[in-house]
Amino acid sequence: MTTANKLTIFRVVLIPVFLVLAYAEKTSWALAVFVIASLTDLLDGYVARHYNQITDFGKFMDPLADKVLVMAAMCYFVEAGRMPGWALAIVLLREFAVSGMRLVAVEQGRVIAAAWSGKVKTAATMVCLCLMLLIGPPKLEDSAPDIIAQFSTAVILLTTVYSGIEYFWKNRDVFRHAD
Repeated sequence: MTTANKLTIFRVVLIPVFLVLAYAEKTSWALAVFVIASLTDLLDGYVARHYNQITDFGKFMDPLADKVLVMAAMCYFVEAGRMPGWALAIVLLREFAVSGMRLVAVEQGRVIAAAWSGKVKTAATMVCLCLMLLIGPPKLEDSAPDIIAQFSTAVILLTTVYSGIEYFWKNRDVFRHAD
């Protein structure tokens, strides 16, 4: 198993650790684990490209690990009342739609690479989720955390919707050739 794939698996292992810490309201520890997990995304990609460790397992597992990490954090924030459920639904819709389009493209013998806007979306989402973890649980007397949570949710939604539209627009010909 390559070093890049080990880093991806490590990120997957960190997801339940993050959730346990988040639900136990060990916010600083949850933030630290989330940051480490997020940074392994950068590191495994660098290692895979730099040391020629690109594998089919990595192509499949790396984006899946990213999505599960982000969705786990967003589910936590929805349950904690820091993010509306409809925002999570929009993010999920985009992810399922993009995955579906990729499947259609594969049937046509095409592989659609990740777009720059998708990478920006992932980075912005991870940074915003870190901000939301940083501000901690909501307090009734303090509205500042709610403003930060709302701003973070807006950034996540804007980058998600933009990257989804761009992805479908640039690859719209996939559906012209679909049976």
